[in-house]
Amino acid sequence: MPAPLRRFHSPAVRLEATALWQLAWPILIGQLATVGMSVADVAMAGHASPQDLAGVSLGVSIWHIVIVSLMGLLMAVNPIVSQHVGAGEHDRIARVVRQALWNAVGVGVLAMLVANAGALVFEHLDIEPAVRVLAREFVLVISFALPAFCCFRVLYGYSASVNQTKPMMVIALLALGLNILVNALLVFGNLGFPRLGGVGCAWATLLCVWFNLAAIVWWIVRSPAYRSTQPFTGFERPSWPEIRTLLRIGLPIGVTYFAETSAFSLIALLVAGFGTTQVAAHHIALNFASLVFMVPMSLGIALLTRVGQALGADDPRMARFRAWVGVGMALSVAVVSAAAIGMLNAQIASAYTNDGAVALLAAQLLVFAALFQLPDALQVATSSAIRAYKVTRAPMVIHLAAFWGLCLPLGCVLGLAPLWLPWRPVPAMGAQGFWIALVAGLSIAALGLLWLLNRLSLQWMLRAESPLQRKPA
Repeated sequence: MPAPLRRFHSPAVRLEATALWQLAWPILIGQLATVGMSVADVAMAGHASPQDLAGVSLGVSIWHIVIVSLMGLLMAVNPIVSQHVGAGEHDRIARVVRQALWNAVGVGVLAMLVANAGALVFEHLDIEPAVRVLAREFVLVISFALPAFCCFRVLYGYSASVNQTKPMMVIALLALGLNILVNALLVFGNLGFPRLGGVGCAWATLLCVWFNLAAIVWWIVRSPAYRSTQPFTGFERPSWPEIRTLLRIGLPIGVTYFAETSAFSLIALLVAGFGTTQVAAHHIALNFASLVFMVPMSLGIALLTRVGQALGADDPRMARFRAWVGVGMALSVAVVSAAAIGMLNAQIASAYTNDGAVALLAAQLLVFAALFQLPDALQVATSSAIRAYKVTRAPMVIHLAAFWGLCLPLGCVLGLAPLWLPWRPVPAMGAQGFWIALVAGLSIAALGLLWLLNRLSLQWMLRAESPLQRKPA
């Protein structure tokens, strides 16, 4: 074992894994509850009609591109706050959070306009008129949740970075119950409410997002755990230099998230030309894969906090150790989830829909979802650890190359096999061709990020031990 890491033996690994899991498990339950809202939307829309399911699937494709990009853009608060916590600079945290909230308000309003403009793409797709109208109305309704969503994600990142993850779990579980109740009332028109079909899912999500914001503000104000970093005890006007710093860190993360999620969502739009069955099957497979993805994603959020706090405490050796323990945990989880999806793919598909053709195709796509569990877990864990170093541009380049440079072009070649290609390796494979491309894109991203994390963490550790330079600029 190398001398700098000799003290990190098996008991140390177990202790770090335990600490990471204690921080991550409430995030996991909260994330599962949040994704459970999407599962409930898809399941209820699917039992309303195939058209409702297809319309909600297309609307969610736009919604996910926007909200995941916003999650990344607003994630700058996580490494900043976690490093302040590690350095014991609690008095500097409140102002960072308040400026991040100003940033969130502006970004949220802008995102409303972008989401509604994005919905115009449905007018240019060769899909059923009823599905087109439903998808457009879905995006219009749900866009009014975006300002609240942005503010909630800032407070979410702040709370996680000060080691308070249980509030998000409780709030998400309450929101899930609220979502199921409102869906039951509005999708099917129970208890005298209007039967809105798939649009009822949008109203349910809108209500739940605003509930999340109100609940987390109430919790932060009331809980003594936030007393030393309380952001709601003061007020200041927006400060452009501080907001610019948040954007400098957060914008590349937002682009990174956009590169990945847009590849998934744009594939849903491209698959739309193959008919309602392929659209529904693709969304079922993607929805369940997203549910399973919450495990490594939750570990990644906790890992960002753990690595960031070690860096704030000026201990890059510990930061490197924590990063690799987290990556190992994410990989272990991925092996188990891949095996489970591969063995239970038919049962999973049948739980989403009663349509035999949709269930059969979804089961086939779930096999590809099982394959990309390993690279997906690796890329989310490594990128989270890298962000703790406030390094965001290099991961952005890696994701853009993997998803836009490889995944989408390869997906078009395999899935669409357009006639203008001089050479077509296979006939048009539809959704299956795009899923093969997703596996390839995720694998390239994982390899690139593993290399970057190893190089970055080693540089910080060696510079800290150098007599000429204690810490990188």
